Amino acid sequence: MRKSFFARWQRSFATGLAVTLPALLTIAAVKWVFGTISSGTDLLLFFLPKSETHQGLIYPNDGKGPVFWYWSVASLALAFILICLVGVLTRYYIGKRIIKWFDLTMMKLPLLNKFYAAIKQINEAFAGNKNSFKTVVLVEFPCPGSHSVGFITSEDQGDVQKKSGKNLIGVFIPTTPNPTSGFLILVPEEKVTKLDMTVADGIKYIVSLGSIAPELPSAAEKRR
Repeated sequence: MRKSFFARWQRSFATGLAVTLPALLTIAAVKWVFGTISSGTDLLLFFLPKSETHQGLIYPNDGKGPVFWYWSVASLALAFILICLVGVLTRYYIGKRIIKWFDLTMMKLPLLNKFYAAIKQINEAFAGNKNSFKTVVLVEFPCPGSHSVGFITSEDQGDVQKKSGKNLIGVFIPTTPNPTSGFLILVPEEKVTKLDMTVADGIKYIVSLGSIAPELPSAAEKRR
């Protein structure tokens, strides 16, 4: 029995959607990231007249519309250059003094000092810990007998480890399919199983709801 015209088009649509959906989602993600970052870097164009950098909504060149995309690209390039210059300055005495003065100034500002100090501590913790989010592990979660894939965040729990009397490891368990949220659990070291999986493979495994399982490394790769 021949399929109806509607059934054939329905099947073609499903096939076309499966082929184009990854590309569409990638474009949407890139657009969202670009828009989010450029909303901050566009502030670097303060020295240019808005009539040149912004689109006009009511009257031509009134500068009350969104920023032209090419100016957003220029602001991103400017932000990249400025960040590189800051990195270069940190190698010299004058740069270190400027950064120290900036830190002291931020720490003296009411309300902002708490926020700035928290972000700085988190940044230093991840920058100084070579294992943070670089090791994929398997732990029992959310209940005994059930397992979840997670990422080691820290192997030094300070006072928590001292009071518990156990060698605890901090593990972040992302939610699926959105890995930006999740749970932080403290697991005894002997109950943490390290996997031969890269962070990228771990994230793909979580985002794909477990449908994209990473390939097992070959014997030659294990010897490297």
